[in-house]
Amino acid sequence: MSVRPTLDSASQLRRIPAVSRLLQEEQVQTAIDRHGRELVVECIREVLDGLRERVRKGEPAPLDTSTVAELVLQEVTRWRTRTLRKAINATGVILHTGLGRALLAETAQRAIAEVAGGHSMLEIDRETGERGDRIEHVRDLLCRLTGAEDATVVNNNAGAVLLAVTVLAQGREVIISRGQLVEIGGAFRMPDIIAQSGARLVEVGTTNRTRLTDYERAITPDTALLLRCHPSNFRIIGFSEEVSAGELASLAHRYSLPVLDDVGSGCLVNTENFGLEHEPTLQESIAAGCDVVTCSGDKLLGGPQAGIILGRRVIVQAVRKHPLHRALRVDKLTLAGLEATLRLYLNPEQALQEIPTLRALAMTREQIGRRAQRLRRRLQSTLPADRLTIRLREGVSEVGGGSLPGQQLPTTLVCLTPLHGSVQQLAHALRWNEPAVFARIEQDELVLDPRTLLDDELEVVVAAVSRAAAQC
Repeated sequence: MSVRPTLDSASQLRRIPAVSRLLQEEQVQTAIDRHGRELVVECIREVLDGLRERVRKGEPAPLDTSTVAELVLQEVTRWRTRTLRKAINATGVILHTGLGRALLAETAQRAIAEVAGGHSMLEIDRETGERGDRIEHVRDLLCRLTGAEDATVVNNNAGAVLLAVTVLAQGREVIISRGQLVEIGGAFRMPDIIAQSGARLVEVGTTNRTRLTDYERAITPDTALLLRCHPSNFRIIGFSEEVSAGELASLAHRYSLPVLDDVGSGCLVNTENFGLEHEPTLQESIAAGCDVVTCSGDKLLGGPQAGIILGRRVIVQAVRKHPLHRALRVDKLTLAGLEATLRLYLNPEQALQEIPTLRALAMTREQIGRRAQRLRRRLQSTLPADRLTIRLREGVSEVGGGSLPGQQLPTTLVCLTPLHGSVQQLAHALRWNEPAVFARIEQDELVLDPRTLLDDELEVVVAAVSRAAAQC
């Protein structure tokens, strides 16, 4: 129901400057020269519509021409300013999904920039000059690093699982343990993916205990696939039991069935070397006899977002020929970043040094302690003593990104307590810094974890905290 203007609001509506009047303002003319007439006029109309609505509701609204022109400029700036922008991760969560998960190695960044800035040999054979296959840029690398017969890549791991299940089991049964019916994030659940593939889900075992005999009893002539999903974003502890990849593969092959092992995190290294529990690696799944293995590219692998599919050549070839493979294919920038990341793994020592995800995992308590001391000293030398209290304390970092759930790494935290305003105000001001700085709040303190800060970000954080503290 529309609100009829009162006499007072009607007079206020008449005071709102017209489009033609605003277009005469010098600052608006400058905006037109810079951003184009069409966008500026559209923003004028949107601002005026908003003012009229506020007046009709009896809400206060600026009506003088100069103020309205300023609102127009703010709206133009909003439309012209990128929202996907650089941010600094001081949370201590290494694979922070909200902040883009894995940081790319510098070589991967350069590869992406090179390919983005010009033409590239995306789908062309250098020897013959004929049309080629874009997957060839990473296929041999994935096979060499994992021992798989063949490999391909799509845009994410949910797509990889959807595609593989569609190819192997559409219209037939897929057997999976009840304890592995995971939700992978964003409300996407494994049963939904299986249903979308056209396969029928058969659940076996219980949430906490599934045995090999549970799988075997469920096999029927209509069974097409045994699916194993590593619960990489949660843990079941206590009275629990699950079937290993090797045991499941042996059972499946006795019945001439394939096994799909969704290992999720894409790990290529032994996480026990970082003081963490063992995370299944791609090499282990292939060696165990799994026919298809899927994972993400932007988790523990440390590359760009991608869904990697490895396994037996006959299956991977069928996957590559399916129409969904084209629908889910990766672009040249993803392939450039993934190829450069995979090439680092050819030298494991180089991978540990240059892939930021692995470097953050491998950082020792002593290294982090020195960084924390340096950050505290710089903050104390920059900030007035009456703005913040700064202290160090022991804490933990997390892997995040649906990898190694419940696993924590020891760290040294730099804890800030504002003497004016609240810790929430300080965190908000940091998020609106350029670049945005994201930290976490614990025990009514703002906590900065040096584990997830790059070396060249420390001084940026010092400057950001100084500005934020002045606003509190």
